[in-house]
Amino acid sequence: MPVPSTVLDRRYSDPDATAASWEQTRGVLETAELFWISTVRADGRPHVTPVVAAWLDGAIWFTTGAEEQKFANMRANPHVVLTTGCNRWDQGLDVVVEGEAMQVTDDAVLASAAKAFLARWDGRWQFTARDGCFRDLDGNGEAMVFSVTPAKVFAHAKGDPFGATTHRFRAGRLTG
Repeated sequence: MPVPSTVLDRRYSDPDATAASWEQTRGVLETAELFWISTVRADGRPHVTPVVAAWLDGAIWFTTGAEEQKFANMRANPHVVLTTGCNRWDQGLDVVVEGEAMQVTDDAVLASAAKAFLARWDGRWQFTARDGCFRDLDGNGEAMVFSVTPAKVFAHAKGDPFGATTHRFRAGRLTG
């Protein structure tokens, strides 16, 4: 797995703060129950909506319907931000991921992603991979699948001490 360059931003951190490790930050990404995805509409206005996701092969995977606003936005502009954490001021680690949303249509790859959703969500999100998308178990419904490999990740430690960490990655896929 490529190791990111990790830097504590002293401008936004307490004097006693240390950088959040990539392992700690990745742990938040792996266990998050909800992400907020930010996309940009064709007219430049932002669009933000929640998504459930799964971490697989160093990327965040999520679904959307072909008729949804985020789908149209990502087709025109793949640059997205995914945010997760908690709404507490004095504890936790908020994580912000910048990257490009890539639609995945290969059924073999989608089958692996479907297994990741099944495992991550204790069977609550069950999909089959067919015809370049996810389908529910009875073969109905259709969900487009996207993967975002982080380019830059911000980790904001809250509480005592507050700290602002940036993880930067070189081009290429992550693992883990």
